[in-house]
Amino acid sequence: MGFVNRISLVIFDMDGLMFDTERLVIYTWIKAGKSYGIHISDSLVVKSIGLDIQGAEKVFKKHLGENFPYHEIRSLRLKYAHDYVNENGIPVKKGLYELIEFLEQKTVLKAVATSTERQRTEHLLRSAGLIDKFDLVICGDEVSNGKPEPDIFLAAARKLNCKSNESVVLEDSANGIIAASRAYMVPFLVFDIKKPDKNIEKLAQKTFNSLLEVRDYFQKIEFL
Repeated sequence: MGFVNRISLVIFDMDGLMFDTERLVIYTWIKAGKSYGIHISDSLVVKSIGLDIQGAEKVFKKHLGENFPYHEIRSLRLKYAHDYVNENGIPVKKGLYELIEFLEQKTVLKAVATSTERQRTEHLLRSAGLIDKFDLVICGDEVSNGKPEPDIFLAAARKLNCKSNESVVLEDSANGIIAASRAYMVPFLVFDIKKPDKNIEKLAQKTFNSLLEVRDYFQKIEFL
């Protein structure tokens, strides 16, 4: 592969990487806004994606005014999202099942490392039929510092007894790529709706348009 002698671990981010949650976030913010008689645009929601609650609140209030009832509408949005997943299942990103099936044939460990809390993580993995497909699931409420700090990736590698330089991280976000880089792992950037800037692309060892492309790339290399 050039940049790594072997792969012993593939770490998956979850939201925006495995699941098409960014489109679901947009849909449910708009729907929740309508319930309050407030127009929320696609572009505004995209600006808030990837931010923590406080950062997202600032973005919404900057564009919609200080009186915008952020927490009330966010609570309704989360209910709509939960109901959607219960009724329709979680929308899965192209190539996810194919990539996991390919990796199952190799002597490589698989982990999920997500900023999302465990209860929601397990709900989504179960909805997609993937709860038993990973050797480890580690969540944002189980580490001291979130991405872009490397804690969650380092914890995954430590728990599975894998070396950082033998760990590939699949991420769609800027913070995730920075965290993988700080962990001295191999960052693969898979584009989603909100594309990181060119500086983040440069941090990634490879960039892909879908997980199917990741599978196709893995097929061409030798797993030791």
